[in-house]
Amino acid sequence: MAESIQERGHRKERVGEVVSSKMQKTIVVSVERRFRHPEFKKVVTSFHKLYAHDENNEAKVGDLVRVQETRPLSRTKCWRLVEVLNADGSSKVAA
Repeated sequence: MAESIQERGHRKERVGEVVSSKMQKTIVVSVERRFRHPEFKKVVTSFHKLYAHDENNEAKVGDLVRVQETRPLSRTKCWRLVEVLNADGSSKVAA
């Protein structure tokens, strides 16, 4: 009988900047979203704060990171760190 490997469903990924890393194994990531306002046609920038699990405490404030959706790990934390894209945070990566 052939072994079948189950694929996990598609999980959301976001790229953002670390704004806080003072908690143990948790970082706060600010994600920017730009969209055109439906009535006024002006480009609006909105920010969301995501709490992400950082197992090895490798991300620091100012780093550009990629986070992925996961099961709820606590009351507020349902994202996990995938990779640190830019350790110094000097240049932005288009998401």
